[in-house]
Amino acid sequence: MSGTVGGESRPARPEDPCQAREVLGIVGDKWSLLIVRNLSQGPRRFTELKRAVDGISQRMLTVTLRDLERDGILTRTVRNVMPPHVSYELTPMGRTLREATAPLLEWSITHLTHIDAARAAYDARPDTSPA
Repeated sequence: MSGTVGGESRPARPEDPCQAREVLGIVGDKWSLLIVRNLSQGPRRFTELKRAVDGISQRMLTVTLRDLERDGILTRTVRNVMPPHVSYELTPMGRTLREATAPLLEWSITHLTHIDAARAAYDARPDTSPA
């Protein structure tokens, strides 16, 4: 990623906030952390992940797995048997992502009922938006 300063292109620095935002967008999307969480228990096949991640479509699972593989979060292993056996496993960097995000996922699970209640209360209020 690069940026411009005074019209001149410059290489992105590792501490560049734009790069951090890009990475956070990838690993913080709707599905990535759920996939990482499921892979924390060991390698999984595509169908196992599809069953474990409620609501994800086959296409979205494929796209998310490719993105995570591209970013070095997981590895894809193909075993040449009939039919081919494909499995996914966290890389060492992926395991550190799991460790870093485990508290956020646990917080989400713990507070889900409170969030649902707050949303229902908010949605039940009369419209207070400015005209």
